[in-house]
Amino acid sequence: MESNIIKYVSGQMNYYGNSGRPFFFMFDFEMKKPVIYPLDQLPSDIIMSTPVFDNSAQKESGAEGSIILEVEPVDFKIYKKAFDNVLKNIQHGNSYLLNLTFPARIKTDASLRDIFYNSHARYRLLYGNRFVVFSPEIFVRIDRKGTISSFPMKGTIDASVKNAEKILLADEKERAEHSTITDLIRNDLSVYAHNVRVVRQRYIDTIRTPSGKLLQLSSEIAGSLGPDWKGKTGDIITSMLPAGSVSGAPKNKTLQIIRESEVEERGYYTGIFGIFTGSEIDSAVMIRYIEQNDRGYVYRSGGGITFMSDPEKEYDELIKKIYVPVG
Repeated sequence: MESNIIKYVSGQMNYYGNSGRPFFFMFDFEMKKPVIYPLDQLPSDIIMSTPVFDNSAQKESGAEGSIILEVEPVDFKIYKKAFDNVLKNIQHGNSYLLNLTFPARIKTDASLRDIFYNSHARYRLLYGNRFVVFSPEIFVRIDRKGTISSFPMKGTIDASVKNAEKILLADEKERAEHSTITDLIRNDLSVYAHNVRVVRQRYIDTIRTPSGKLLQLSSEIAGSLGPDWKGKTGDIITSMLPAGSVSGAPKNKTLQIIRESEVEERGYYTGIFGIFTGSEIDSAVMIRYIEQNDRGYVYRSGGGITFMSDPEKEYDELIKKIYVPVG
């Protein structure tokens, strides 16, 4: 059942959208702490850089160049216990794909602000002294004509591997994982859009890391909204949450398994944030995420699990995703 606060925020988004008032929005993975601000009332400690909005021009002095991270990943035994529970549920038919995530403690001399200003990503967000995001993944875009598009990322390989692109495209596990998420997003879009179709399937994105490059598989799924879509902005966005690429399929049962398997709530990690400009929407999935809490700095990462997954390979991918894209 949708909570009263989600109904309220969704209603505010609908109102601002209908009136053409630009606003910022953000949802945590559990959808317990949504945030919305008109852009002209955006607090000064929310700083972001996106393709449609950037208020990060006033750069403050700080560490420049490489960001050094000392990583203390989750113990493999703890990861394996969660992995086994996920695999058991997949084998019983309760899920086809589940994105399993864990926090890792990190040590760094850089502040969250330093990390924000020195990282490179399509979407960057600094939320006060709480967390920083440098995400390559689009959630949804809605253009001026009412075309809604989503670009799920699923499937990763080290670009330095010989014939990396060919290997990634031929990998049956990655193919199944990506196809499952593409179908899920297509269904999510179909709640409010018509003529939903896969525009581009399994194309390669290149992601820079301090140790080299990663190749990631993406697809583009699009549909058409009615002319009154701005007045349904909140309804459209919340109907697609949590994002399919960071939860799994079927979504509701998979979310239950995530709650059983992961050590704690994700909070804003793997939530979404975005901007309504007055005429269009652009938003991102909050992956590549560092938060500051009572344990110090915590970097959260994860990966998709299917019946073909190998726990050691998935654990290795979890660790490889702990980086700051600089340089």
